[in-house]
Amino acid sequence: MAYLGASYRTYALDFWGFGESGKKRNSYAVQDFVSLVDQFMERLGIRQAPLVGHSMGGTVSLSVAVQYPQRVSKVVVVGSPIVGSSLAFPLKMAGRRPIAVILFNMMWAFRMGMRVASPFICRDPRFPDMMDKDLSRTTVESFLLSIASLRRTDLRPMLSKVNMPAMGMYGDRDIIVRPDQWRPMSEGIPQTRVERFARAGHFIMLDDPEPFMHKLKDFLDEDKPPA
Repeated sequence: MAYLGASYRTYALDFWGFGESGKKRNSYAVQDFVSLVDQFMERLGIRQAPLVGHSMGGTVSLSVAVQYPQRVSKVVVVGSPIVGSSLAFPLKMAGRRPIAVILFNMMWAFRMGMRVASPFICRDPRFPDMMDKDLSRTTVESFLLSIASLRRTDLRPMLSKVNMPAMGMYGDRDIIVRPDQWRPMSEGIPQTRVERFARAGHFIMLDDPEPFMHKLKDFLDEDKPPA
């Protein structure tokens, strides 16, 4: 956001149950977050804008482009699952109720496990503390229920409805989401640009920040109307 802020007005939206957004809801499905983005833009008077989303945020962004195309001028997904089955096996298991119940009662163990796994997920030494801080501001219920919804998602039948420029950014070393998820994007969306990062994992913006930022801004600047 700091990098893009010199050229764009940027907004960061916390999904319900995450960050500083409300924590008490009965549902944390992908569709709930799609509706939230529409409401957010309506409340702030944002008629249309590029959407950039990482991981589940990218899946939501693509879904907004399908359901509310008038809202989206461009869409960028970063390490996002197009098909829920592309999630890593432990995450898919976490989205199943019996496993979720266990994790509900052992969140401390989950956070400790994430710290142990951090070097395999992201090379940035700041990542373990960043992830732990994010998890501390997320309810276990919202995390696991949203993963359960994401696991059941399959955007492939709807991709042909994305009629604006799209970009998929994927790290070849991603162990959270299968990095081949750029393929359904490329096959299903007419105006797709794919950027692959050989040295990056799921968190490309941390593993390979400069190329990531330059490629993102380059895509956003294409066909940008004069100020």
